[in-house]
Amino acid sequence: MRRHRFAVAAALISVGVLVAGCSSTNAASDKAVATQDNPWEVAGATTATGPSGQRPGVPATDKKADNTDNGAVDTLAMNAVADIEEYWKTEYPKTFRGDFKPASKYISWSAKAPEAEAASFCFSSTYKLVNAAYCPLNHTIGWDRSVLLPLLIDKYKEMSVVMVLAHEYGHAIQAQADLLRGFTMDGLVKEQQADCLAGVFLRHVAEGNSKHFTLNTTDGLNGVLAASVAVRDRDPNDPNAIHGSAFERVSAVQMGYTEGAKTCKGIDKAEIEKRREGLPVTFEEGERDEQLPVDKETLTTLAAQLGKSMPVKNAPKFDYTGVTRNCASTTTTEPASYCPASNTIGTDIPAMAKRAGAGASTKQEPLSAVVTGDYNAAAVFVSRYALAVQQDRKLSLTGADTAGLRTACLTGVLTTKLSEPNSDPRLSAGDLDEAVSGLLIDGLAASDVNGKVVPSGHQRLEAFRIGVLQDEQACLNQFK
Repeated sequence: MRRHRFAVAAALISVGVLVAGCSSTNAASDKAVATQDNPWEVAGATTATGPSGQRPGVPATDKKADNTDNGAVDTLAMNAVADIEEYWKTEYPKTFRGDFKPASKYISWSAKAPEAEAASFCFSSTYKLVNAAYCPLNHTIGWDRSVLLPLLIDKYKEMSVVMVLAHEYGHAIQAQADLLRGFTMDGLVKEQQADCLAGVFLRHVAEGNSKHFTLNTTDGLNGVLAASVAVRDRDPNDPNAIHGSAFERVSAVQMGYTEGAKTCKGIDKAEIEKRREGLPVTFEEGERDEQLPVDKETLTTLAAQLGKSMPVKNAPKFDYTGVTRNCASTTTTEPASYCPASNTIGTDIPAMAKRAGAGASTKQEPLSAVVTGDYNAAAVFVSRYALAVQQDRKLSLTGADTAGLRTACLTGVLTTKLSEPNSDPRLSAGDLDEAVSGLLIDGLAASDVNGKVVPSGHQRLEAFRIGVLQDEQACLNQFK
């Protein structure tokens, strides 16, 4: 019998050469205010509910891109690079050697332009080029104003464009700071450093110090991180997959945001391998397109493994006929619930299967942050077991910013344990991205026993990341 394992189908975006950010060569919200320990809440931040995007009434920069159409998209892009450039002019010498050298030129193009009218970027034609990139050959940064940037704005709002351009400027910083150590540097290291450096600038914006932009720590940062998830490596076995998984991209942005540029400087192959330790990063033979069915048999096997991975004195009962109803002093959550009064985890299997993508179209939208698959659903099931663990440890099960984030963290711990060689089922490459997608989009796996979640998707992801990379005790210490 083939060993059970979770696996993600490698569904690829089919939109030509859409590779943004690449160098060239059902939950309730209790509107909780972020806690003091929230690493994304910073002094002077524009608050959790403040505006995000371009500041109204602030004159546009007088900088111009070559080949610009002088439209709103290019104005947004130039305001972004002007603020990014101004930031690094002051901050660069504090971390890196020498003086900061701004990009020599900014180039805008239209991927819809006829071939005869296509602009040149990095000594190549931009005909049908849907991309944003840094060119190390002449220290220039360019972007497609007709397809890529409008798509980002439509899906993830204006700050996603700022994120993409801050990432590209991160590559420009690498080049002059000698972080690349030659053109043979590992591609993933380059991209992780650039994501990290983008996170450094995003904190500057969140603190209210950007001339043209503001960023709140709820839907603003959520949109930025969703854009990072959208431009992830979908097939880790592809030798050209260098951007990193959604989990890795979000981690790198968070590192820069909370720890600063010195941390970005320290990202190398060894640091990435340490973060990856014990986690599945490539598909094994035969599992690339394999998905476990979300049914009673799979969930029963998973429940047994959870009991082994994180034992409790009083094991919960599992009801696969539906979610628990009429649980005293508790609001039922869908598609899985935990009733502390009866110590029962109830599951609506058809609803769980639907969450995993059963019956849905296999065609993905361009730049989608939605990653369906068996572990998108299973992570919610795991999170309800995490509530049973907290009940066993005599901890409170209510409060989005305490029990909810602790649940996300413990779900991360269990996710790592489900990646161990002797786990049945065992996770495979892509499963973390399914969990990340769910945590960012609706946060069900970060909800307390009543389904309450913090509105900050990035805060939910950080709690999950702590669990994945650390252990149960770290979760209990962090979220009290």
